Amino acid sequence: MSNQETVISSESLWPEDAAEDEAVITNWFVSEGSAVDRGTTLGEMQVEKVSVDIVANTQGEVDEIMIDEGGELSRGDPLARLMIE
Repeated sequence: MSNQETVISSESLWPEDAAEDEAVITNWFVSEGSAVDRGTTLGEMQVEKVSVDIVANTQGEVDEIMIDEGGELSRGDPLARLMIE
């Protein structure tokens, strides 16, 4: 069976009441190659003055972190890619 991938998008994590469409990655708690479970907090982003957890939506391995710590992003940008079996 071949591996599949899933991308974690900022859109699903964005606070509903946020007026801004820009955010910053404040921390990554995992690195590329890390094994994670569904619900694992991978990192944090700050939208306006709210800290938002970046959470794994499935079990897998972090294949790519797409935005470095301190990097800016817009609503809907991809944050990380997980490989799943």
